Parts: sequence; C-alpha cells; structure tokens
Amino acid sequence: MATEKLITYFKITAAGLLVLFIVVGTQAQVKIAKLKYNGGGDWYANKTALPNLIRFCNQELGTSIAPEEAVVEAGSADLFLYPYVYMTGHGNVVFSAGEAANLRNYLIGGGFLHIDDNYGLDKFIRIELKKVFPELELTELPFDHPVYHQKFNFPKGLPKIHEHDSKPAQGFGLIYEGRLVAYYSFECDLGNGWEDQRIHNDPEEKRQQALRMGANLITYSFINSL
Repeated sequence: MATEKLITYFKITAAGLLVLFIVVGTQAQVKIAKLKYNGGGDWYANKTALPNLIRFCNQELGTSIAPEEAVVEAGSADLFLYPYVYMTGHGNVVFSAGEAANLRNYLIGGGFLHIDDNYGLDKFIRIELKKVFPELELTELPFDHPVYHQKFNFPKGLPKIHEHDSKPAQGFGLIYEGRLVAYYSFECDLGNGWEDQRIHNDPEEKRQQALRMGANLITYSFINSL
C-alpha cells in the first residue's frame, strides 16, 4: 500500500513539482527527511544542515518545502512519504534484511536517497548498499550528468567543501533501470557546508557552493522521481 501511495504521489507531482509548490504552497507543503539507521553511527549529525538547505531552496527555487525535516527510520512505511531522504554520519551503519528490502522498494518506487559521507561512513555504507541492491555497483557520475546541471551549473562535478584526506570530491550513484535512485557524495561533506556558518567557519563562497549543489539534488530528486 505504501509503495502504491508513493507512485501515485509522484505521478501527480513529477511533471511539474516546482510549479505546483509555487501555486499551492499555502495549502500544502512537501517534507524531506533525514534517515535514522542502526549500527551506532551518528545518523543525527549536521543538525542545522537540512533546515538551511530547505530555506535556500524555498528562496532560490520557489519551492514550498516544510521548514523542518522529518526523521524516518530505514524500515518504516513512512519512508514512502518523502521524495528526498538524506543520510549522513561518521560511523557504522547496519541495515537489517527488512530495512534493506524497504529501502529497495522505496527507491524502485520513485524515492531518492542522498548519502553524504561525513568522514568515516564510506567503508560501512558500501557494504550495506549491497544488501539493498546486490546487483548494482556505485559508479562515479560523469560531469555532464543532469544532477550537476539543474538551476546551478557545476561543470567540474561535485564541489569540494571540506578537505579531509585532500582527495578530490566524488559523486557516485546507483542507477536502477536508467534512473539515478541514490547519490553518494564522498570526500566533500556537503552537509557541513549547509550548516550554520558559526559551526565550521567555512567561507561563504564554500557554503554557497554546497547549498547550490544541494538545491540541484533536491530539484533532481523531485522532477526525476516517477
């Protein structure tokens, strides 16, 4: 039933979601969510990130996203209520068989998962994604992929926000039947760039790059979910 609800929702909104929000924004607001997962990792990290991204999207894209994100568990039926789900953290992640199946159904049904490595997530999330899509591999997206060319143009792909190991930022994806269902930002830390400036003292230009890339992901997830 939850999958059917998601598909119906996306059929109504996918063709013109941003326009719909502008027209009926005072009557209904879409929500986005942060993923709560098991394993001991700090899924709750970057507390100010999504509210700031939401505010930026509402101002710059004309969306009407609810100002505070929801929190949704990986195995919950409520997962199907959100067109964009954000996942972050520094540590361990464990998906049970039921949670992996729920995530798979959500993504196949039209959902979008943004995994944002907060430095330390990589070695865990790659293993757990194999439970969700054992037949798929994370592949680096080319710089001409549409996710980098929504309202904001990123001709060199994912911007580098935090240094970490001084490696280039990389954007990986899971592609299911031709559709990007999960985007993985690695060696970048977009979420830290979305946070209040006082937290990481990032230069404003870095914060703007992060927010613009986040807005591209929001736009892409809304208009490419079926």
